[in-house]
Amino acid sequence: MEVTPIMDPETLNRFLETDFPQLHTDGKVFEVMAVGPGTVTLRLTPNERHLRPGGTISGPTLFALADVGAWCAVLAHIGPVALAVTTNLNINFLRKPAPGPLSCTCRLLKLGKRLAVVDASIFDAGGEELVAHATATYSIPPR
Repeated sequence: MEVTPIMDPETLNRFLETDFPQLHTDGKVFEVMAVGPGTVTLRLTPNERHLRPGGTISGPTLFALADVGAWCAVLAHIGPVALAVTTNLNINFLRKPAPGPLSCTCRLLKLGKRLAVVDASIFDAGGEELVAHATATYSIPPR
């Protein structure tokens, strides 16, 4: 979907810090890296809390990365609407990620007046191995 973003990475990161400060309770682990037409790329730098026995990043952390990334993709294209909320998120865990940085590339599939649908792909630090894939739907409040 070719749609022009109205928020850049700096603006999105500032919005996360001011309107969603609980996201960074344990330090800044989520960072918007890039915004493009219909896309956003987010980086997760996990800390000890995000790790599980066996040398991997937890499933709930991967879920959160997909959700935050998809939410940022929606906001980047509609503006700072904090009350856009997740109505559905389906995730498939494909392989065990090593305990290190991950990237999540999100792509808008549909951006309507009331609903947005986003595709989220989570990659390992090198960006070569797809470790999880999600689709998410967000409800956009009336403006």
